[in-house]
Amino acid sequence: MILLSAPNIAGNEWAYIKDCLDSGWVSSVGSYVTRFEKAVAEYTGARFGVACVNGTNALHMALMLRNVQAGDLVIVPNITFIASVNAIKYCGANPVLIDVDANTWQMDENLLRRFLEEDCFISDEGKTIHRSSGKTVAAIMPVHVLGNMGNIEEICSIAHRYQLAVVEDSTESLGSFYNGKHSGTFGEIGCFSFNGNKIITTGGGGMIVTNDEAIAKKAKHLTTQAKSDPFEYIHDDVGYNYRMVNLLAAMGLAQMEQLPAFIETKKKINNCYRRELTGVGDIRFQEILANADVNHWLFTFSTSERQPLLDKLNESGIQCRPFWKPMNQLPMFATDIYISASDVSGGVYRNCISIPSSTFLTPENLETIVGAIKKHFHSIA
Repeated sequence: MILLSAPNIAGNEWAYIKDCLDSGWVSSVGSYVTRFEKAVAEYTGARFGVACVNGTNALHMALMLRNVQAGDLVIVPNITFIASVNAIKYCGANPVLIDVDANTWQMDENLLRRFLEEDCFISDEGKTIHRSSGKTVAAIMPVHVLGNMGNIEEICSIAHRYQLAVVEDSTESLGSFYNGKHSGTFGEIGCFSFNGNKIITTGGGGMIVTNDEAIAKKAKHLTTQAKSDPFEYIHDDVGYNYRMVNLLAAMGLAQMEQLPAFIETKKKINNCYRRELTGVGDIRFQEILANADVNHWLFTFSTSERQPLLDKLNESGIQCRPFWKPMNQLPMFATDIYISASDVSGGVYRNCISIPSSTFLTPENLETIVGAIKKHFHSIA
């Protein structure tokens, strides 16, 4: 099986993890946690990093840190992995689902602007209120889908105009930049994931990054059960057991050392697929904006042959997946607000297929994948 997006364990992972085992520092206290936090923060250009159990926990904590309350509304794209919207629900808030741009598959900023201008107003207290429900729109969560980046500067500008907190779901976009600035550093807080399929992995893990020292300190405090005394078991808030352990951070540090090479490989895979599949059938690629320099985490394309192609490729040992089902089509979010002009999300879901993008793919693997796709389209021509 040629795997979709598997981890590449090729550096100091064994040595660093062995160091944890030899020293006994295997839990949430240990030098690798701090070193990993520093490495991610420095790479992204953020002042602070706080490691978490996973990306979903990071998103949940980030929303709490921006004072999202029960009953609030949080704006999020309709095409995203479910963790984004689950984190909103964990706060007792509800999503406002914004349809995506037909080319980039990122949040459509024109629909975002229309929703805020036409469906909301700013109260005397400076809060943005949704007219029909009377609920406060507290935050916006842009998601850098597939590691790509839409016009995040314009989204942040709109958010600032309406005094909305910005929590970036950058879980897939470590190594992605817009106008030279790293994803996750445009809003007040950014969140990354290190799940096994991400560009670097700790097996499971996440990271909050921020330039605000007060936010970083509170994040670290709340993710470690809000323990306020170094000796006594005294806690001054409702805390969470969201802290990453030293073993996973050791793996993450080793992976960070290889990140530039991983990104270079992802770009080569992207270039190969685009070169070889251009003009094949009705295949259409995700648009990358001129201002964006992205990590090309998971290569995904659109075609009306999605299901037959998925079936054939998987049957032949090439692991491929459909795209995420739009959030408004899931039963638990079906009654939430969905802002759309033509349901682009539905079309993206019906037509998109993700193909192998692991950083250890060989030229022979790529030739096999491309050949199988071309063979399918030739057979139906």
